Amino acid sequence: MRVLVAGRTGQLAITLAERLPRDGHAVTAMEAPELDLTDPASIARAVEQVAPDAIVNAAAYTAVDKAESQRDLAFAVNATGAGLLAEAAARRGLPFVHVSTDYVFPGDGGAPYTEDAPTGPLGVYGESKLAGERAVMAANPRSAILRTAWVCSPHGNNFVRTMLRLGQEREAVSVVADQQGAPTFAADLADAIACILPRLVAPAGDEAFGVFHLTGSPWTTWHGFAEAIFEGAAARGRPAPRLSAITTADYPTPARRPADGRLDCSRIARIHGIQAADWRISLSQCLDALIGSTEKTA
Repeated sequence: MRVLVAGRTGQLAITLAERLPRDGHAVTAMEAPELDLTDPASIARAVEQVAPDAIVNAAAYTAVDKAESQRDLAFAVNATGAGLLAEAAARRGLPFVHVSTDYVFPGDGGAPYTEDAPTGPLGVYGESKLAGERAVMAANPRSAILRTAWVCSPHGNNFVRTMLRLGQEREAVSVVADQQGAPTFAADLADAIACILPRLVAPAGDEAFGVFHLTGSPWTTWHGFAEAIFEGAAARGRPAPRLSAITTADYPTPARRPADGRLDCSRIARIHGIQAADWRISLSQCLDALIGSTEKTA
């Protein structure tokens, strides 16, 4: 299968380019200016040039706080652009995979969100991603939308890399402990997409399409995640700073975050046979890639 991946230098796009060929897929990853989600002409050219069998949209405007002052750009990429890319896939009769976020929810549900739970984004980023989901499904019914959260990998900017940097720069680090969710590693997302792609040859209306939730497991807080990161780093010879728990109110940001971003991942398990990966195992593999294995530091 020839797969066009929108995005090339993002952590999921990089991981997809590494992972999908192992299943025999030929991957072309493109980003601006060759594939610019704010430029309809570039979308059309890219799809025409690659002539793919499926398209995966791993490109997004993800600057959550900046989105509050860059609403037009966030919507141009995450909503309008995503819809145009899905439409380009539909014109060729191609299935489309789109990555979304737990930020479409308000985070006050008190239980893990199912796919049909009422949405209610708290900020521009979540609003733009929710608008993108709707644009994608309207443009191409043969779309699989994966809502995920707290994405990390050895690549790009993410919480793991930030904590490792702070652990070397500071003796003490404070991390929010009243926001819960589940870390999700790009490698596990890429594995899931590799699993889903062959099923997307199905006709529109098949249960293979629609919205799915996929995060790591088990649930934790940002503070709990940071604790695991520093424990793993210490086992690999890195300094371990003092870690203290703070509240969201202690760390104000331009954009509000969901206090409870837990996603119920049972639907993707039932339909696609994909189980939530243990993020602690994936974290260990990520730290091996970034620092080295514990065997080398022992």
